[in-house]
Amino acid sequence: MSRDRFERGLFRVLRPLVIAFLFLITAFPFLYMVMLSVRDIQELILDPGSLWPSAFTLDTYVNVLTRQGFLTFLRNSAIIAVASVAVTLLISIPGAYAVARLRFFGRRQVHFLFLAVYLFPAIVLAIPLFVLFTMIGLRGSLVGLILVYIAQTVPVTVYMLRNYFETVPQSVEEAAAIDGCTRLSTIWRVVLPLSKPALMATGLYAFMIAWNEFLFALLFLVERRESWTVSLGLSQLAGSIEIPTTVLMAGSVVLTLPIVIVFFASERLLTEGLTAGAEKG
Repeated sequence: MSRDRFERGLFRVLRPLVIAFLFLITAFPFLYMVMLSVRDIQELILDPGSLWPSAFTLDTYVNVLTRQGFLTFLRNSAIIAVASVAVTLLISIPGAYAVARLRFFGRRQVHFLFLAVYLFPAIVLAIPLFVLFTMIGLRGSLVGLILVYIAQTVPVTVYMLRNYFETVPQSVEEAAAIDGCTRLSTIWRVVLPLSKPALMATGLYAFMIAWNEFLFALLFLVERRESWTVSLGLSQLAGSIEIPTTVLMAGSVVLTLPIVIVFFASERLLTEGLTAGAEKG
């Protein structure tokens, strides 16, 4: 048997084993969390090592969504995430297109300057923003938190979209200009339809940051419980000794499940969007 045939056969056997192993270690924590969330607390105390509950219950989810107020937290997180994505894309699309297509002084350096904001840890910006938002009356409001998330996501989304826009052939835009399209109509009718994968990728990136972020939510909203996000509400559950483990796991599922659903629903476009701008045309 040749070395090439041996390696091909070995890889053919190892590939499914490696995939199954990686899937197991990745999915097991989430599966265990779901199993705990549907168990009765008394059963968990009597048999803490069992992975499969003898009887399923949804009382933990009723507790989380109604008594603990997670329905309100879900609404707040959805408002913040959707608004952050919409405004981020509204700002990033023309900004990324300008960096990709227009010629101006410092064009090659400007997108690196956008990313320079990530040189500073979030805690460095937290105190100045807290003082500023207190002075202008935005502390404790969802609008203030949305502004913070937009400032966090715009630099990297401009960078991501700029790489993708550069892969769109300029000849297509020139043909649209010959047909009478203005610069804005060219972006709307030509560039954006060709850039749907990149828009989906950047939109999901902004959505996940706004949905999962905790530090600024704690800093700005902790005094107003009716404005809490899901991540902030879950942290308060985790810090309470009166909350059963099963209820805490149900809250974790409520926090995680929307991201998982959105990710798998748009996995193909997300993958295309992250890889299409890796090479410049």
